[in-house]
Amino acid sequence: PFLIRLFPSLLTKFVFLNFLAFPFFADFRRPELLVNNTISMYLTTEPGVTVGIWHTVPGSRAAEAQGKDQRWFEEALADAHPVIIYLHGNGGTR
Repeated sequence: PFLIRLFPSLLTKFVFLNFLAFPFFADFRRPELLVNNTISMYLTTEPGVTVGIWHTVPGSRAAEAQGKDQRWFEEALADAHPVIIYLHGNGGTR
């Protein structure tokens, strides 16, 4: 308790463990190596703020998504299919 009183940021690090990335040695900028039918994209929400996202198409469109580029995935966001947004929390990785 004494150390936490002196260094409150230490408590935050151990509660949320933001400095750990699991699985170890995984490249989260290349989700296609971890998750099928997924690409990494970046959205600029305001000047100086960029948010990284993964776009995953459902398994029913897996055959259609094979070998497609980022443009296809962007167009898939604009079609009539519903979009589910999952907010993963405050960790430093997706």
